[in-house]
Amino acid sequence: MGVVDGISVERAAHVATVWLDRPDRGNGFVSAMQVELHRRLAELDDDEDVRAIVVTGRGRFFSTGADMEPGGSNFAFDEEQTRAARAMMAARTRPWELRTPIIGALNGPAVGLGLTFALQWDIRVVNESAKYGFVFTRRGLIPEQNSLWLLPRLVGAAKATELLLTGRLFRGDEAQRMGLATQALPGEQVLPAALGIATEIATECSPAAVGLTKRLIYQMLAETDREAAFRREWEIFRWTGRQPDSAEGVAAFLEKRKPEFPSGKDVSAPLADVVNDRAAWMGER
Repeated sequence: MGVVDGISVERAAHVATVWLDRPDRGNGFVSAMQVELHRRLAELDDDEDVRAIVVTGRGRFFSTGADMEPGGSNFAFDEEQTRAARAMMAARTRPWELRTPIIGALNGPAVGLGLTFALQWDIRVVNESAKYGFVFTRRGLIPEQNSLWLLPRLVGAAKATELLLTGRLFRGDEAQRMGLATQALPGEQVLPAALGIATEIATECSPAAVGLTKRLIYQMLAETDREAAFRREWEIFRWTGRQPDSAEGVAAFLEKRKPEFPSGKDVSAPLADVVNDRAAWMGER
């Protein structure tokens, strides 16, 4: 399949690469492109053969954000447009709820929506000299796409407040230093590095354990009870230890070979309600 609504997909072994594929428009997003991106992410997540996803941009830019039309018509929704947009958002895949790791290979500049979408993914590799920014306040808007919730958790409240209020641009090497990205590299190395991370996950790690770990990371970000988090983690750790992937992982390590994990991504660890009650969990009542 070629480019559909500004999105194309390539596959190699257990890794899928999703391309933002409107280079003539700086990979700027229109509504159909947003829908197609999230549709393809969900489709790839449903595919048990895909163990990691990389998202990158075709051409010089990762994404210039929303492809704005003259007069700001992208944002000045009337009531009918608002209802349609709300329905689209309600149906949209939440990347943090998918089992498959998503790695952003931000090969070039990314601003606004082009950066907040990438913020929703799990790992980011950026171009060290490219410019990035949450430019919303400079367009008379507030930051969107869950960035107000997540950015302070990634870089700290003080730095997030500065970035979101000023809307200033910053280079990729600063993004790496503040914790927004894990690596900042020369532009031509960004996609190979992201694919390397994806391949390592796809070939060395249990898809079931990766999927559970990803979901738990995001659940723990919202957990305010440290003891409850500890108990949930402990119970699921013990449960995974009884699964065939654990036996295979240990055997592969001892035999110094690549693991061949038998379980797929679609696993659900049982968790008793007693985990939420320390006394019940300890068997005291």
